[in-house]
Amino acid sequence: MTDTATTVALGEDYPELRESVRKICERYPGAYWRKLEAEQAYPTEFITELTQGGFLASLIPEEYGGSGLPLRAAAVILEEINASGCTASQGHAQMYIMGTVLRHGSEEQKQRYLPKIASGELRLQAFGVTEPTTGSDTTKLKTRAVRQGNHYVINGQKVWTSRARHSDLMLLLARTTPIDEVKRRTDGLSVFLVDLRENLGQGVEIRPIEAMINHNTTEVFFDNLEVPPENLIGEEGRGFRYILDGMNAERILVAQECIGDGRWLLQKGVDYAKERIVFDRPIGQNQGVQFPLARAYAELEAADMICRRAAALFDDGKECGADANMAKLLASEATWHAAEATFATYGGFAFAKEYDIERKWREARLYQTAPISTNLILAYLGQHVLGMPRSY
Repeated sequence: MTDTATTVALGEDYPELRESVRKICERYPGAYWRKLEAEQAYPTEFITELTQGGFLASLIPEEYGGSGLPLRAAAVILEEINASGCTASQGHAQMYIMGTVLRHGSEEQKQRYLPKIASGELRLQAFGVTEPTTGSDTTKLKTRAVRQGNHYVINGQKVWTSRARHSDLMLLLARTTPIDEVKRRTDGLSVFLVDLRENLGQGVEIRPIEAMINHNTTEVFFDNLEVPPENLIGEEGRGFRYILDGMNAERILVAQECIGDGRWLLQKGVDYAKERIVFDRPIGQNQGVQFPLARAYAELEAADMICRRAAALFDDGKECGADANMAKLLASEATWHAAEATFATYGGFAFAKEYDIERKWREARLYQTAPISTNLILAYLGQHVLGMPRSY
């Protein structure tokens, strides 16, 4: 913890980085994303180009083959991807998942995995935490990892594990000590790196889930999966703390990514409001059209400032839990309001897939549910910031 003042950059910070991302995104227009959605396919070409350009390795230190950039720079990358009409969520997890290995893995694990993740030789996109019967009550998860001789045997199920079919490795949270044998329910959980390539069909089964958006999400089943002890990250039983440690970064990154969607949607709405002529005047001249767009702009600007402040605090090594959560909350709501305003502005044409409004509208709704719901953020703020009794 440092006592130096934290500064927040205004305007278009990291302009060269933003421009580089925009140039890549220009090659992947709406037609590309619509085709993927129709086929329920993964944007392999897009993610490969981002990987080769070093963008997904921005947070990996230079000594392990990455760029060693601050979190704010990584957030800018995700924002620009979505602000260009593309979808950053298909590759964003690698940015924050690898942080668990970086902060809590052994030096041998860092040397073994991080350079290959940075180069794209290994894909780390899958994060196995959520389960069908426990949801956000993570400490009660049912997946067990039991030490038997020279390996752990894992049994259980994960759900909403996005990109598992397009990842070589999975970061998996499992219970190693039964919950009735620990002093605190947060104890006894451990984190493992699971090699999906070696174990698919041999202890690991991945089933796709058809969803409202093309998020390539899955459910994953573990049936007597054997994992070597060298794939345990950090100490056995401390996994919950390791996962929590990465959640501030996750929320800051996803919040800025969300702002990118909001900016794309708002710009589409504003442009259409200026161009669409009904009753001999632009529809944007009508306050019923103009005011919701103007309000969405104000909300996006305010949310963006909290996102920037959260990232600045994180990069300075200061406490940022409240800001990370507020950034996610405000960005999700501002972007949803932009989506609703633009959808209404387009009228019937918003339903036509060729305009991409309905696609981005659907994608924008996700942010109020994942990676943490609005109500859980409010519960966090009520208890940990405002000092009120725990509500759940």
